[in-house]
Amino acid sequence: MAKRWKPNVTVAAVIERDGRFLLVEEETSDGLMLNTPAGHLDPGESPAEGCIRETLEETAHHFTPTALLGVYMARTRRADDITYMRFAFTGTLGAFEADRTLDQGIVRTLWMTADELRASRERHRSPLLLQCVEDFLVGKRYPLDLIHLDASVSAPDGQ
Repeated sequence: MAKRWKPNVTVAAVIERDGRFLLVEEETSDGLMLNTPAGHLDPGESPAEGCIRETLEETAHHFTPTALLGVYMARTRRADDITYMRFAFTGTLGAFEADRTLDQGIVRTLWMTADELRASRERHRSPLLLQCVEDFLVGKRYPLDLIHLDASVSAPDGQ
């Protein structure tokens, strides 16, 4: 039997303030790249919970998702052939923890306009970054309850 294909599930926060978007600059195998606060979904958490965690870990900001922007897929074929499924959220940026250490690899956070993002495509970590921002700008928003989370997802092991 052939190995079953499974996409890598990621979550991302698209956060806008005064016409600028919160980004992270991170060290990658391809050099210094830009991304929205994003990362892999951990076992037992909902996509919204993962987005809250990743935003805090990468930016030291608390984040409250208020809407789903969309579910996106992209395939990369750099070192490995990997397909990512991204749940992108928008919401409210909360308190900043000034003393919090950012995730390994995150060099800094920065705020960029949509035009600055469009002009820096070669530095985007994900091909989905700009699409998520463009969807935000045209007003795409879906209710959070579009994602159903069965109780088995967060149940303790063996239950």
